Parts: sequence; C-alpha cells; structure tokens
Amino acid sequence: MEKLLIEGGHRLRGKIQVSGAKNSAVALIPATILADSTVTIDQLPDISDVRNLCELLEEIGGDVTFENQVLTVDPSKMVPMPLPNGRVKKLRASYYLMGAMLGRFKKAVVGLPGGCNLGPRPIDQHIKGFEAMGAKVTNEQGAIYLRAEELKGARIYLDVVSVGATINIMLAAVLAKGQTIIENAAKEPEIIDVATLLTSMGAKIKGAGTDVIRIDGVEALHGCRHVIIPDRIEAGTYMIMAAAMGEHVVIDNVIPQHVESLTAKLREMGVVVNVYDDQIEISREALPFKKVDVKTLVYPGFPTDLQQPFTVLLTQAKGSSIVTDTIYGARFKHIDELRRMGAEVKVEGSSAIVEGPTPLQGARVKASELRAGAALVVAGTMATGITEITGIEHIDRGYSQLVEKLSGIGAKIWREDVLMDDEETLSADHLQ
Repeated sequence: MEKLLIEGGHRLRGKIQVSGAKNSAVALIPATILADSTVTIDQLPDISDVRNLCELLEEIGGDVTFENQVLTVDPSKMVPMPLPNGRVKKLRASYYLMGAMLGRFKKAVVGLPGGCNLGPRPIDQHIKGFEAMGAKVTNEQGAIYLRAEELKGARIYLDVVSVGATINIMLAAVLAKGQTIIENAAKEPEIIDVATLLTSMGAKIKGAGTDVIRIDGVEALHGCRHVIIPDRIEAGTYMIMAAAMGEHVVIDNVIPQHVESLTAKLREMGVVVNVYDDQIEISREALPFKKVDVKTLVYPGFPTDLQQPFTVLLTQAKGSSIVTDTIYGARFKHIDELRRMGAEVKVEGSSAIVEGPTPLQGARVKASELRAGAALVVAGTMATGITEITGIEHIDRGYSQLVEKLSGIGAKIWREDVLMDDEETLSADHLQ
C-alpha cells in the first residue's frame, strides 16, 4: 500500500496532458461484449478501473490486450459466466456488465457494484428498464440475476436523470427486437461516446445527447475501432489546480464545451481562462479570488465530480461561498480532511459553506473516495509544508499517471510505501 506526499507552495507552469475519459471507459469496455468480432479502443486511461474491467472480460472468456492506452477485445468466445464477487465489488461501473451481458446472452449474474461510497445510489432505474424489455430481475444473496426469453423494445421513462441507467438500457436495447425509446435520458458527453461506439459496431441509435434516445434493435453487432473522448473531470481538476497555483498552465487534449460550466465559474472568480480548439490556458491573477456560489446539476450543469476539488479553491476566495450538491447530497466527506488543513468549512444538509481566504497547512489526511482524493491533491499543492494522503487507491481509480503529470508542471509530489506505524498513527488521528 502506498501514500502520496505533496510539498505545497510550488508554482505550476507548462503543459499537462489529459487522458481518455474514465466515465466513458468504464461503459465502453463492457459494450465490447456485444460485438461478434474484435473491438479496438484507443487512448484509454491506464487506471485501476480499466484494468479491473479488462480482467472481468477475461473471466468470461474474452481475449483482451491492453498496451500503450490501446485496448483490443475479441469477444467471440465469451460465455455468460456468473460474476457474483471478486473484481465486480471494486468498481461502481461493473453494473454495465448487466446490460451488455443481458443484451448478448439474454442472461447475467453480476454482484452488486462497489466503488466510491457516496451514499445511496440505487440501480432501480436500470432494473426498471430491463424489466420493461422483458427481463426477469431478482436479487439473490447480494447478486443481481437477470434472465429473459427474449428482449423486446419498450418505451422507458426514467424517473430521475441517470447516466448509468441511460447507458445500461442502451446496452441491453441495441440487440433487442423492435424499438426502445428512453425518455428523460441523461445528456452527458460519455453517453454520446458510448452511442458512437455502438453505432460504429452497427447499432441504430438516434438522439444521444438529448433527453429522448431512440434505439432500433439489430440482429448482430460487429467489431470496430473507436477513439475515446478526453476526460472532462480530469481536465477540470487540472484547471482548478492551475487556477490555485499556476503561473501559466496549458491543459491539452480537452473538449472545451465539456467544461463550460467550470470555465464560467472560474472566470466569475477572477481567473483568466483562454479557450482554444483542444486546449485551455489558465493564467493566475492576484489573490484573493471573488466568492461564488455553486450548485451541482446534471450535464450541462456544474458536475458533481468537480464539486470537491472546487470547494478547495473556494477556501482562497474572499467571503462566504456556498456549494450545494443536488446529485449526491452526502458527498462532503472531504470536508473533515480539509478542516485538518486549516480550512473553514461547515456542512449544512446538502450544502457546504466555505469561508475565505484561509491559508492551508500540510497535514496527514485520508482519501475516502475518488474525487475527495482529487480534492486533497489540489489542497496539498496549495498548502504550506508537506501533505500526506493515504487511501490513494481511490485516486488511482480515476487519474492516470498523476504523479508524472503534476511533476511535469512543477509540483513536488511523490509516492512512498505506507508503513504499519503510519497506518496506526493515521487511524488514531482520525479517531480524535
């Protein structure tokens, strides 16, 4: 087990490269199950979620290679082997295996997903969609069992806008008989990315990126080659870090439209943001920043996945800023850790009130989940002294080559092994 150490206070300058989108990758990889020949996906991020999904595909008989950000999957010998435990428990997006395996084999057994603990994130909308298409779904001993004689197109209205349910229903519907219509569908760029892959495989999908998606089932899907979109959350994390500590930072391989809500908030705070075709340039202005209020919303609103890193930046804004998370109201586990570093933040319901500007001090902190970990990395670059972050397996789920990328623009960041004494001390600290 490792920990991350950051010596704060160093100015950042230069160019940083954004990897492929984690939230696309975890859906694109299960989608390869639906093909009858080899699928190649380029520019995949080298993160633990991707490697876990690759190994799950191998478990069900897939021939998988992943080298130099290129994934090749031959799904022709896959079988509907049950996946009740093991790696399925390590990542939230393992639920996409349900839609893909149900679509191809008309049956699946998949353990209830793991990943970040962000409070209740039920998969009832996924199940509602599967049942509407004719599947029988039961929960037996902590695993979801899905069975169907055949899948038939259906009209499905999502009670809440859900990226996961939208994609999972798409995966099940592309090989179903007849037309499936998803109403109140999510509009995130990752949904368009998955629809683009499926279309290249021979699926008939219209309306991806709007709130109504129409899918006409086809007899079979074939292999293809696909390039994943850049990761808008990784790009946003670096934009926030550049605003806090950058002198002149260029974020490369980004689709500016995907981060417009963040760009608008940074400019509102007084950050200079210049936007180009596939790059965003951020220059530092004199502190303190202007205070802003932020409310997370479904795309194209402000992303919940950037709420935590952005909260850190608001500690340097003058006055009281309010951050409200309408997606995951319990997503404030990073606040206690930020208080250890000197932040003045209090949580009231689904909002955090941030007082600033307050200097941050290096401390021993623990990442409770992926984006909370990213927030602590941002805080570490801003703080005086050295910040030690444990629980970095969460960060490794979503940020490829983080140490190398940040070191390349001037951050002082490195990994060390966690000794037993470190773990005991940290646990004692967190009990106080």
